[in-house]
Amino acid sequence: MNKSNILVTGASAGIGLECANRLASAGWTVVGASRRGTSGASWQGLEMDVDSDDSVESAFDHVLSQHGQLNAVLACAGWGLAGAAENTPIENAKGQFETNFWGAVRVVNASLPRLRERGGGHLILMSSIGGILGIPYQAFYSASKFALEGYAESLAYEVAPFNIHVTLVEPGNFKTNFTAARKKVDVTGDDPYRAACEKAIAVMERDEVHGADPADVAKVVEKILKTKNPPRRVSVGKFDERMGIMGKRLLPYRIFEKAAKSSLGV
Repeated sequence: MNKSNILVTGASAGIGLECANRLASAGWTVVGASRRGTSGASWQGLEMDVDSDDSVESAFDHVLSQHGQLNAVLACAGWGLAGAAENTPIENAKGQFETNFWGAVRVVNASLPRLRERGGGHLILMSSIGGILGIPYQAFYSASKFALEGYAESLAYEVAPFNIHVTLVEPGNFKTNFTAARKKVDVTGDDPYRAACEKAIAVMERDEVHGADPADVAKVVEKILKTKNPPRRVSVGKFDERMGIMGKRLLPYRIFEKAAKSSLGV
């Protein structure tokens, strides 16, 4: 794809910020959307709340009025929720889906008419290895990413006749502010999950703090955008984390889960 205009959601921090910076440096005209509307050194910021239909539509109208067209959209907005599935209030679980899944759907729905009008384009959705492997004590985070995987795979069939490509990027553990921003379920009293949950979250946060450089994800995104026939899915991260995807696909589930337990802290 020729370098032109790209909208990046979740651009104020973490992987979204890294991607916005790299793409701008590579010559793309980047509009970085976030709730705060933060701008970068070499790209324009735009206020957008992916939880709101009106906010998303208004932001897209602004982009088109300023830049004339969109060539690609990178949906990175998202957050994490940790705690035992049984202890998680339904409202909290719905909130996780509202941003991680429905937020991406809103962005895609706003993108498609604009991309069709210009004859095609590229949608890149930021998934997670946690959308392939269920993560204990992050059940609703994993569920939101599993949903995104199925949605994007189905969507790709529908939009291919319009020369619109769909790619899922599946990061493992990366060192970003995602760890500090994660919301945790409050529990009181004699909680039967407490010890196991605290151990699993500690392992998870340790792996994130010592995780890979988010610039690696930005490199992968740039490569995808340069590819004539982009892949449906790309995993990125440390080798052992990515091997977990292959292990799940090839090993009997009892063997896979036994092997995975220690790395997941359970």
